[in-house]
This record gives sequence, C-alpha cells and structure tokens, in this order.
Amino acid sequence: MLLGMLFERGTYRKLYSYRHLINGFAVHISPEQAEILRRAPGVKSVERDWKVRRLTTHTPQFLGLPTGVWPTGGGFDRAGEDIVIGFVDSGIYPHHPSFSSHNTEPYGPVPKYRGTCEIDPNTKKDYCNGKIIGAQHFAKAAKMAGAFNAEIDFDSPLDGDGHGSHIAAIAAGNNGIPVRMHGFEFGRASGMAPRARIAVYKALYRLFGGFVADVVAAIDQAVHDGVDILNLSVGPNSPPATTKTTFLNPFDATLLSAVKAGVFVAQAAGNGGPFPKTLLSYSPWIASVGAAVDDRRYKNHLTLGNGKILAGLGLSPATHANRTFTLVAANDVMLDSSVARYSPADCQKPEVLNKNLVAGNILLCGYSFNFVIGTASIKKVSQTAKSLGAIGFVLAVENASPGTKFDPVPVGIPGILISDVSKSTELIDYYNISTPRDWTGRVKSFKAVGSIGDGLKPILHKSAPQVALFSARGPNIKDYSFQDADLLKPDILAPGSLIWAAWAPNGTDEANYVGEGFAMISGTSMAAPHIAGIAALVKQKHPHWSPAAIKSALMTTSTTLDRAERPLQAQIYSGSDTVALVPATPFDCGSGHVSPRAALDPGLVFDAGYEDYLGFLCTTPGIDAQEIKNHMNSPCNYTLGHPSNLNTPSIAISHLVGTKTVTRTVTNVAQEETYVITARMAPAVAIETSPPAMTLRPGASREFSVTLTVRSVTRSYSFGEVLLKGSRGHKVRIPVVAMGYNR
Repeated sequence: MLLGMLFERGTYRKLYSYRHLINGFAVHISPEQAEILRRAPGVKSVERDWKVRRLTTHTPQFLGLPTGVWPTGGGFDRAGEDIVIGFVDSGIYPHHPSFSSHNTEPYGPVPKYRGTCEIDPNTKKDYCNGKIIGAQHFAKAAKMAGAFNAEIDFDSPLDGDGHGSHIAAIAAGNNGIPVRMHGFEFGRASGMAPRARIAVYKALYRLFGGFVADVVAAIDQAVHDGVDILNLSVGPNSPPATTKTTFLNPFDATLLSAVKAGVFVAQAAGNGGPFPKTLLSYSPWIASVGAAVDDRRYKNHLTLGNGKILAGLGLSPATHANRTFTLVAANDVMLDSSVARYSPADCQKPEVLNKNLVAGNILLCGYSFNFVIGTASIKKVSQTAKSLGAIGFVLAVENASPGTKFDPVPVGIPGILISDVSKSTELIDYYNISTPRDWTGRVKSFKAVGSIGDGLKPILHKSAPQVALFSARGPNIKDYSFQDADLLKPDILAPGSLIWAAWAPNGTDEANYVGEGFAMISGTSMAAPHIAGIAALVKQKHPHWSPAAIKSALMTTSTTLDRAERPLQAQIYSGSDTVALVPATPFDCGSGHVSPRAALDPGLVFDAGYEDYLGFLCTTPGIDAQEIKNHMNSPCNYTLGHPSNLNTPSIAISHLVGTKTVTRTVTNVAQEETYVITARMAPAVAIETSPPAMTLRPGASREFSVTLTVRSVTRSYSFGEVLLKGSRGHKVRIPVVAMGYNR
C-alpha cells in the first residue's frame, strides 16, 4: 500500500515481506526513491542492502586454490581425497558444519589409517563421522601435574578452547560453509584441502596449554595410526632447560622419527616477532611456518559533531544514515558513585549504568588493562550497550602499551574501537568541551554528538602479502646461548592474520567469540594449517614424495613479490608502537609466501632423508655424538663436513671466513629439462655457482656447488639467492644468507 501510494507502478520491485521478526519489506528502488521512502510518515528506517564478500573464507581465493589448484585434482569435492591430516591441538567440536559429512559424498574407509575414535562419556557416541576419521585425547601428564580440570578441559577429544576446531577447519574444513554472526554473513569458509580427513589428537587445554609428555604421546600415536600430514600449532613456551641444542629434545627427536616414517610436519614458527631470534621451531626436518597478512583489511570511522573523522576498527553496521546521536560516557551515567569500584568505564556491567540516560544514544567506554588480560571483552561491551538500549558504542584507547595488537571484532550493533591514542584524546577533548557540568562535576546536559560508519565491508589491498608484525623472525639458533645455526628459518609464509574459521561454542580462548560458531583470529597458529592443507594437495598429486620433497616444492616455488609485483615487505615497530614496513629478508619470510599452484609442479626438488638429518646433527658444532646416539639410537657414521651442506632449499652460513663452497643435489620430478644456474648476493659477499647449466632426465639427480667469499666484513648478514631457470618454464629459487668474518 505504502509503495503504491509513493511510486508509480513498474518503478519498483518488492522482493520480500518480513512478517515474523521485523515489520518491514525488501524493495528494489533507486536512491532517490529510497530518500522519498525514508521521509514517508510511518517509516522508521530505510537501510541500503549491502554485499558481504567472502573472506578465510577468503584465503582459498587469495591463494588461488579454486581456480588454479582444486580443478587439477578433480575439483574441491576431491581436493585432498584420502589424505589424513593429524592435528595435535585442543581437540575438535565435531558438530560444526565445517566437519559434517551429511552434505558430502559418502566417505569410504581409508585402509592405511588405523586410528581409533573415543566415545563421548556423556552422549555415549563417538566423535567420528567419516570426515573426522580419528579422535583421541592425551592428558595424563596434565592430570599428574594437577593442571587438568575435567569440567572445563573435557576428558575427551571435545574442544574446550576453540583453537583446535579453528586450525582443523583452516586445513581441511568443508567447502562453502556460510560464516554467519550477529545476523551478517561474512562469506563462505573452506579448508585448503576440503576433502582431506581429519584425525584429532587432543593434547592442549584451555588454561594451561599442554605438556610435552602429552604432546609427544599424541604425535607418537598419530604416526602409528598412519596420518600423512601432521599439523602442530604448538611450540615450546621457553627453551627446555635440560637440552643444550635446539634440535635435540624429545619433541624435535619425535618429529624426526615422524618424518622418517614419511609424515610431513608443519609447525607454527612462533608469535614473538618482529624481534630477531624469536623462532620456536628450529629443526630442518620440520616446515616452520611464519604468518603473513593477506589483502583484506577492515576499517571504520567515527564522525564527530565538530566535523572531525576519527579512524578506528569496528566490524559493525553503521548508525542510521544522515543522523547523529548523542555521546554519553559510561563514567557520567553511573547509577551512583559507589559503583566506581567496578571500573564502570569499560562497560562490562550493564547493571551499574543508568538505562534512561544511555537508551537511544552512543555509549562511550574506555579500553582498560582488563581488555589486555582478557577479563574484559568487546563482545561484552556490545552486549552491555544493547541491553541498555544504546544505538551503538565507542571504545577509546587512552594509553596503549607498545605492541598491543588490536583486531577488528564482529559485533551486532554499531561499534568502533579508536585504537590510536591521539585520536582517542581528540574524541575525549571534544566530549568534555561539549558537555556542560555543574560545580560538583555532574553533567547538566549531553551535547556531544557523533555517528559510526559501516565497517562490514573489507578493503582489498594490493600491498599483500606482508610479513605479520607478530610472526617470529630468524636467525635460527642452534643452542640456548642463542648461537646462530647454519640453517635458515622460518621456511615459508602463509596467511595468519585475521583468519575466519570454525569455532567451538564452548571455546573461551578468545573472549570476543564465546558462544559463537566462527572466530576471526591471528597467529602463526593459523598459518601452519594453511601449509598442512596445501601439503595434503601436493601429497595427493604426488603420493610417493618424501616429506622433504613436499617441503622443497612448497619452498622453491614460493613468491617474494606482493600483489603489486613489488618485493615483499615486513611489518616492524617504528618508534614506540606504530607499525612501519621494511623490505622483508629471508629471516622474516624464509623462502617467501606459499604459491599452491606452482608447488604442484616444482620441476626440481631438494630431497633429504633420515640419514641426511643425522649427518646434519653429527656435523653441528657443540652437539655431543653420545647425545645424538641417546636420542636417535644411531651412531655418527655419516657426516656432511659442514651443517650448511644439508640438502635444504636454502643456504645459511652463520660464520663465513674467507671462502666456503657448499653443495646441493636436485632431482628432476618433471620431463627432461635444461636448467641455467645464476646467483646474486649483497656486495659484502661474492657468490659463484658451478656448473653454469645442467640437463636432467626425468627422475635424475645432479649436484651443483655454490661458493661464497667474504669481500668485506660488515658484522651483519648478507642476503642473496640462487636461481635455476628451466627451459620448459620451471623456476626454482633458494634464498642464501651469510655473515662474513675475518677469521
């Protein structure tokens, strides 16, 4: 009736009537008609429909999987078929749609996998469904230490934290799962290998993390059960006190045996960046994964009554268009002064604030230390504002400790976090100037006004990928007096910043996502399963490749350029707490950012096996041969001459004196091809390769040498690369790092 009164027939198209939850309709009209409709009597609001695009929802697209990789393996519904990925983490929430097997083609048995499925003590059902193929938990050490609480940790494979479900979904979650929160859809989620099977080995727990004894038991069981890939978004909290070397401890030794058994291991590099020597993943047999920021950024803004526009973070809808709303500070709307002891400014307790003064206005809150330690959350601010009838909320950060990381949090009402301290000061100054008070300091009337923008749409940047600020950096260390190792780490970068994936509704690991089905979080924890899932796709195509060959394929085909074809950049701190960009070195990004499509067809691989890794250990200065025998039960009969001769797809010499020659062996995994070998290096170190070219038949291996010579002593590392360019178009690149000394 309303539309018929306002517009001529044929100039609009009604799409839906909403009868149950809201009283309204959807109509296709012009912006001019929308303005007429907005002014019509009886119309409360007119909202423009918005597109919400798919997000890690977004990382499969960012990495080119749907167009470049999945079709080669028969499409997403075959990507990772019959490959089993083992997750040593905090368990899984088996009822999540990312892990369901209802809407997929039935999963057959995987004869090589012999893991078991524990029975849920409460429901008496097991945790497996064909997609999840094994589920066990390991908590004996945790129980013995008195750290385990069955109420919240769950004495079963059930995820009591959220982390494990998130990780499993990134690597192997079902394709096309809608990510819905607060009535908005943020795209559709997919794992890297959506058809791969998930085997759960729970050894991490909510409050205390985990114990290496439980973790090692989990790895041990996983390898015995027959997993193809192992994902470890876990590393030591601090160096183990009893071991002298980083490569020889029960954890790394167990992983060497896993690799010996043919299992590819992806491990998070650690979140101690951007500072040097912060890695928590050291050994050459592991793929150590750093985190990159992908091309998606969320931004929002607060417009004040004085015309100033303040940038901030807020994954939220906007306040009503063309309207401003009164700002009221939590401290000025306390029910009585005695509640001040509850720190009402951080808006965590609606019952201490006056609903009559807040309703219909924007609530202004302060970002206290409670948010940093996790006792306060943005989710709770949103709930407080909503329950008091506020139109929205603003969180102002008045003082931030250097290195505080602010992530956008999805909320159901207009909301924004002003993370820049100077912008927060501008907001508070405006509020104070606009708010008259009596002689006791009580507010006479609220006159400050503002509006919150739409933060639901991500902005896509060309300057991606970048090395995430928190991603751990090299140089790698060989012992706990922090002596540099002759081995480059991290190995590779993958997306690890603001990654959307499945969440356990009982997961409290992130206060902002309590009770939700999805979470958007950051960490090298999120980067590792990207590599685990992509490794599953490589393994599916090349079932007989060794873990070293898979790792080599991922590394030598990675990219050192961003989307705009410029060299990769790394986020660092500049000054107190602002983030700046500098050119990334191999200590930031390893060999570069993963390129899944290229990894399926690398041309050449640098292969290595158990004997080679043993040779690396036996050659590393400071490692006692007896200690190696204790851990590996193998004598040091085999040596490489120097640890940098290990056949890895990178070269690192921490103490280069005069001239040193290292050798590498490549194996052709494609058709016959001739490769031309070139190298370049920073001027302080000269680099030469021999031979200049070589032709390899399919399956053939050839050795080449790289000679490095000190030209000038700079007391800093020189960076370079060796490039093997094939006549059929294959490009194989390995990074080189060296520090020159006089003697």
